Amino acid sequence: MTVSRFSDHAANERTFLAWVRTAIAVMAFGFLVERFDIFLKIAGQSLHKSIDLSGQVAGSFVGLTLIIAGATMVATAMLRFTRNRAAINDEAAQQAPSGNLDLALAALIVLLGLALAFYLGESLVFSRTH
Repeated sequence: MTVSRFSDHAANERTFLAWVRTAIAVMAFGFLVERFDIFLKIAGQSLHKSIDLSGQVAGSFVGLTLIIAGATMVATAMLRFTRNRAAINDEAAQQAPSGNLDLALAALIVLLGLALAFYLGESLVFSRTH
């Protein structure tokens, strides 16, 4: 039994798996950011310093948003995979789908990265001045 357009189907599957791996990494990073306060508490205890975690709300928000973005990436990857599989099997030529959702997810991750960098930079500057 042969699969027609096997190379196209294999490429579609590899792309899907790449999206899933990226989404898992984004979710894991979000979990790490959200739980970073545990690391700070342990580091503070080992250094015999008191670390103020009152600003941890921003870190939790960024972490949860990254987790949600990762889950959205998986859902988007599933939709793209099934849509592309149907397009590969269809004999008629079709217009390429819009990449707006992909761009929106990328923009969200860039914004979250910038917010996290600002938050960490502000935390470092604030901790050194006090």
